[in-house]
Amino acid sequence: MELSKEWNLEDSDYIRKKVIEYNLSLLPDEVKQSSIKVSHILRNDEGKIVGGITGTIFWYHLHIEYLWVDYSLRGKGYGEELLNHIEKTAKENNCRLILLDTFSFQAPDFYKKCGYKVIGKVEDHPKGFNQYYFEKKLT
Repeated sequence: MELSKEWNLEDSDYIRKKVIEYNLSLLPDEVKQSSIKVSHILRNDEGKIVGGITGTIFWYHLHIEYLWVDYSLRGKGYGEELLNHIEKTAKENNCRLILLDTFSFQAPDFYKKCGYKVIGKVEDHPKGFNQYYFEKKLT
């Protein structure tokens, strides 16, 4: 056997596919769902991206990956609007919950205000900060 320490996309994708294949072999059919990438993008009048939210739907939940709003537009409701839109997309795809993580220097209070519940916390990661895991049940 040979151990390779170099990262490459093809090998990484192969490992990811094998883990997914294994996981699916253990799940009953009623919880299986094809993976769906979702995003909602906010553009200004010139067509420039000024905000957006992205995630992946699988196993009847939405995992929010990124939410970003341009600094000049923060505090004006655009983040909540984006969150509401992707929550609607999750419901349309029969999701029963939404999961996400954020750091203490990002937006934990924002997510709490929007009805998300802290389900986990990693203290001092990165050093001097905390990482929070949130959920919002849809049903």
